[in-house]
Amino acid sequence: MWGYIFCAFFSVPILAQTVDPTFQYPATGLATMTHYELPVDFVAACGCTGSSTHYPTAALSELAYGSTTSYGPGCGRCFKLTLINTFLSNPPFFPPTGKSLVVKITDLCPGSTWCGATPKKPNPSGYFLNFDLAYPSAAIPSDFFPSNLSFYGYTDFGVWNISYAAIPCQEEWGGANNPAALGSVPSLADGACCPADPFTNPNTTCPSYSLQNGIPYVDYFSTANFFPNECCYGGTLDQIQLRQGMELAELPCSTQC
Repeated sequence: MWGYIFCAFFSVPILAQTVDPTFQYPATGLATMTHYELPVDFVAACGCTGSSTHYPTAALSELAYGSTTSYGPGCGRCFKLTLINTFLSNPPFFPPTGKSLVVKITDLCPGSTWCGATPKKPNPSGYFLNFDLAYPSAAIPSDFFPSNLSFYGYTDFGVWNISYAAIPCQEEWGGANNPAALGSVPSLADGACCPADPFTNPNTTCPSYSLQNGIPYVDYFSTANFFPNECCYGGTLDQIQLRQGMELAELPCSTQC
């Protein structure tokens, strides 16, 4: 599928990215962590039961999640996440101890600055995975993210570099022994997929909803964010803001107008 950026009377084709079914990530590695608000009892993209929100959960970046919408192979998986240091602050903040928690993937973090890695291009921190933690949450201590207010002047660093490890949910996830927190919402039928522990039972891994249904990832752009004079009147446009999740794609406007 092709998109076009118009520069006066010329156009530059952009090949749209799709979820790569061959992409694989190691069971342990480095990633980034962000956080977002998820209402209690909310049924997110995987279709996991609302009770899962009473325990630590996270959304997984699109490439690793394996689908551009609804459920994907990342659904139901559990990971141990450990804080390393902050990415955006100057200087980076290194906590005195590396705090960890175990989360279950119940949601999709769609293509964006931190969740928009492609098979050939990592996110700005250099990683292909981002975990978007559902936080604040009653299941996570309010002081989980350490800070140094007196030095930085704020407490929310936004983006953390972390280490991750895929682990069996049955061993460490807080909701593993609560049947109400496991599985998907029955009324959603084939519109949901949230296995209890695909690490232990690989045969329960969810398929990719978008690949099954032929739904591609498309880089939509907004003409409101595109100014032809930057390209067509002697300048260059190095970054064009694309509408799909506010992804920033580097694309020199080489066409002479």
